Amino acid sequence: MSSTMPLNGLKVIEFAGLAPGPFCGMVLADWGASVIRIDRVGTSNAPTRDVLCRGKRSLAVNLRDPDGQKLMKTLISESHVLIDPYRPGTLEKLGLGPDVFLGNGGVNERLIYARLSGFPIHGRQKDMAGHDINYIAQSGILSMLPGTADKPTFPLNLLADFGGGGMMCALGILLALISRGTSSSGKGQVVQTDMVSGTRYLSSFPLIQALLPQAAQTAFGLGDARGTKLIDGGAPFYQIYTCKDGKWMSVGCLEPQFYRTFLELFLNALPPDFINAHGGWRPHPSSQGDVVEWPRLRDFLEAGFRLKTRDEWDEIFQGTDACTVPVLTPEEAGAAARSAIPLPHPELSATRSRVVNPQWNADSVPVLIPGEHSEEILREMNLGSQFNSLLSKGIVDTASTKSKL
Repeated sequence: MSSTMPLNGLKVIEFAGLAPGPFCGMVLADWGASVIRIDRVGTSNAPTRDVLCRGKRSLAVNLRDPDGQKLMKTLISESHVLIDPYRPGTLEKLGLGPDVFLGNGGVNERLIYARLSGFPIHGRQKDMAGHDINYIAQSGILSMLPGTADKPTFPLNLLADFGGGGMMCALGILLALISRGTSSSGKGQVVQTDMVSGTRYLSSFPLIQALLPQAAQTAFGLGDARGTKLIDGGAPFYQIYTCKDGKWMSVGCLEPQFYRTFLELFLNALPPDFINAHGGWRPHPSSQGDVVEWPRLRDFLEAGFRLKTRDEWDEIFQGTDACTVPVLTPEEAGAAARSAIPLPHPELSATRSRVVNPQWNADSVPVLIPGEHSEEILREMNLGSQFNSLLSKGIVDTASTKSKL
């Protein structure tokens, strides 16, 4: 099995962090890479908050000690990829910057040195702290997201941390590996990913549309204000509705043929007196684009959906082209996917990803104890005889608790 994984044999060093860095490392590990997470010494008493640790091992090192830095230099010199989640300049201060490995006379010229930062390294915010909400704010896309008339809202920390950050970094690493393999020099390079630029690239469609007023009107509806366009909550046929049991149905029938199917099924499911209670008015497929009718249509659909439970509506729309499906909870979605934990994706026809236990649940989420594999990793580096000495000096740390991976 392992020999068929595309990244089998790839050695990756991931400096511990949260969100984008661990996600990037997990993507590589899922496809066969050997990923070593570098943790701080003195943190081996408990698992970290990193739940994106499957397929990884942990080495706890004191990076402030010259001997710890020397150990890391040796480890990195034998690796293929390094993931740096720190602020720009942090690893340089530790004597582990890219020039040490990739510069003239560098000790590992084939290294792919992947750096993840929040803001562009050449921007005025390059040294500022930030989080996903700040990065999408700077990207231009937050101003276009749904919300109220007063302000937009944000989609958890998905866009910048994981889409524009971790996934873009993984893509950059793969591109650099391909480039190294096809280049006559066979040398590695620095992969620079920042979450503002990555989010902008991820959001190319709406951001480019915003530059073209006529095209934007065609794509997003006629209104300029938030909540008046086709896919920002303005259109009643691209919306979420509350059902009788407080659960929700998603409606996304943008195309006329899908809207026609939706209306037919929805109207047929209503009791006979419902139309009379609404003054005899009923929506017609031909008026889908009539923005003046949208408020009335929204009220009609809201009242109708509240007459049945979510599962009753699901039964009505199941297997049709109405583009109307239930909003599932994480537990329900996991059951439908036959795995509580999201599985590696995409699927490849000739090669496979690491086998993930689909039976994982809240009580068996994989954990990785800082320093859990320190001795094992040092032995692989032919430094096993130095382990006890390094441990006693506080250069490395270890943990006796074993991971659930």
